[in-house]
Amino acid sequence: MKYTLRQLEIFLATAHYENLTRAAASLSMSQSAASSALKDLESQFDVQLFDRVGKRLQLNALGESIRPRAQALLEQARNLEGALARHQGTGHLRVGATLSIGNYLAVEIMARYMGEQEGARVELEVGNTEAIVRKVANFELDLGLIEGESRHPDLDMVHWRDDELVVFCAPDHPLAGKPWLSDEDLLSAAWVVRESGSGTRQHFDWAMHGLLSSLDIKLELQHTEAIKRAVEAGLGLGCLSEITLVDAFNRGRLVPLPVPQRNFHRRFYFALHRQKFRSAGVERWLQLCRESAEALE
Repeated sequence: MKYTLRQLEIFLATAHYENLTRAAASLSMSQSAASSALKDLESQFDVQLFDRVGKRLQLNALGESIRPRAQALLEQARNLEGALARHQGTGHLRVGATLSIGNYLAVEIMARYMGEQEGARVELEVGNTEAIVRKVANFELDLGLIEGESRHPDLDMVHWRDDELVVFCAPDHPLAGKPWLSDEDLLSAAWVVRESGSGTRQHFDWAMHGLLSSLDIKLELQHTEAIKRAVEAGLGLGCLSEITLVDAFNRGRLVPLPVPQRNFHRRFYFALHRQKFRSAGVERWLQLCRESAEALE
C-alpha cells in the first residue's frame, strides 16, 4: 500500500484547517513532519491535492473528490481500532443537535447510549440548523439531529419524527382569553422569535406566508429559554416547538394560542453525510432515536 493512515489524517486535517501549522498542531506533531508526510503522499502518486491561496492551502478538484473516501476509510479504521481495543463496535460519537432537540430530546438518548456500554462517550454540540448542517457536511460531526429543511448536496436528510410549533403568550396578555387567533390578531401583536438560520424560524416564516413582511418582530433571540422568559414578561407572542413548552404550560406560566388557519406542523430529521462511513455507534444512535419516537406514538 502506497499510503498510510497517518498521511490520510494529515491530508484531512489540512483540508479542514486550510493551514499546515494548525493541522500539525491538531495532530500533536511538528509542522515539518506534517509537511513531509503530505509531500510524500502527493509524490507517491505524482499528484497535487492542494492549491496555495495566499497563506491558505485550499483543496483542488482532485483533493475534493478523494476527501470523502479518505474520511470514510479513516472512520472505518478508527471503528476497527475501537472494536479491537474494547471488544465492541460502538463507542465515541460526535453528535450535533439543534436547540430544541439538543435541550429536550438528545440528552435522554445520550444517557441510554452511554449506559449501554462502558467507556462510550458522546460529544453533543448544540447550534442552529445552519451550523449543524455545515459541520456534518465538513465531517466535523458524525450526524446531526435538526429541525429545519436542508438541501445540501452532500447530505441525506432522513425523517425522524414529527413536531408542532405552538404560538403562546403570557397568561395576562390581551389575547390570552381568545379561543383562536385570526390573521388580524397575529398582525396586531408584537413577536419574540428565533434567529434566522434556525429550523424553528425557518418554519415560522413559512407558516406565516402572506403576513411575514407585516409582522411586528420585536425581538430575535438565539435561545428557547430566553424567548419564553421574554414572552412571560409580556414583550409579545412567541412560537416554539411544543416539546419546549410542556412544563411552562403545566405550571401556568405561559398559555397556548390556537391558530387553526396556519400550518405549524413540521418534521425532525437525521442529517447524515452520504459518503461518510456509518459506524456501529452511529447505527445504534439512530435506532435509539427511532425507539424514543415510537414510545410517544
